[in-house]
Amino acid sequence: MSKVLCALAVSVDGYITGRDSGPDRGLGDAPMLFDWYFDGDTPSQVFDGFKLSAPSAKMFDALAGRVGAVIAGHKTYDDSSHFGGGSPHAKAPLVVLSHGPVAEISEQQTLANTIEDAVAAASAIAGGKDVGLMGGGVVTAALKAGLVDELVLHQVPILLGSGRPFFQELPEQVRLNLVEAVPAPGVTHLHYAVVR
Repeated sequence: MSKVLCALAVSVDGYITGRDSGPDRGLGDAPMLFDWYFDGDTPSQVFDGFKLSAPSAKMFDALAGRVGAVIAGHKTYDDSSHFGGGSPHAKAPLVVLSHGPVAEISEQQTLANTIEDAVAAASAIAGGKDVGLMGGGVVTAALKAGLVDELVLHQVPILLGSGRPFFQELPEQVRLNLVEAVPAPGVTHLHYAVVR
């Protein structure tokens, strides 16, 4: 059965974008959150063009190789220029979670109106692989619904001070077990299992 996981780059103070992020502006004033994708000499075996440090490549490829479908929220979808009609993951179709109409949904993308429907749709098209979550709102909605199995924080050593937070307000505490902590140049990979 597919697991539901989220692996996002995040600042030490919990932001996944900087100030003024959005369409044609990417992460705003926080492009350094993605520097670790390109600051090494080990090519990713999953994502073309990524050259990571050896410890980051091992962690990144192990996670990315598990993903068979991705769920992104409407805001992330818009801010990412609709992923060019595809997906942020070259080998995993995209499900867009939105409570209203969405511009430019392609044949390669699926629209869902609730997090439960999004996870069900993504699981069905994941081909037995796992479902990846993208965006703070999607992660929070999935946590509230009790649907998340694993969280990975690719923690970059910077305090951004503002931006879009990884997590939004939750109705109750969510306990985590640390599975693995991998220090690497420019990032520490923190892999947690959600305790149910």
